[in-house]
Amino acid sequence: MNEQEDSPHLEGAPELPTLDFSTFVLSIIGSAYVHLGDAPSPDGELEQNLVLAHQDIDLLSVLQEKTKGNLTGDEERLLEQALYDLRMRYLEVSKRS
Repeated sequence: MNEQEDSPHLEGAPELPTLDFSTFVLSIIGSAYVHLGDAPSPDGELEQNLVLAHQDIDLLSVLQEKTKGNLTGDEERLLEQALYDLRMRYLEVSKRS
């Protein structure tokens, strides 16, 4: 397989960001904000699903626990700040529901 076959790119498709730990974490953060009703879903709708938001937060917590000592300082700070922000936002949103 040549290099082009290893990373297929559809003509006209948008370039995707480089896949790394931070990109992965940011995708879960984005998903959590969609589930909290703070960001639109891919179809453009604002919907709230606190069960899925909680699951996203739990997933980030598992990542934090399982990667402890193996992350760069920036990755640790991203995860720590995201968890703090999402937990506070979850509490705020769940009080109103």
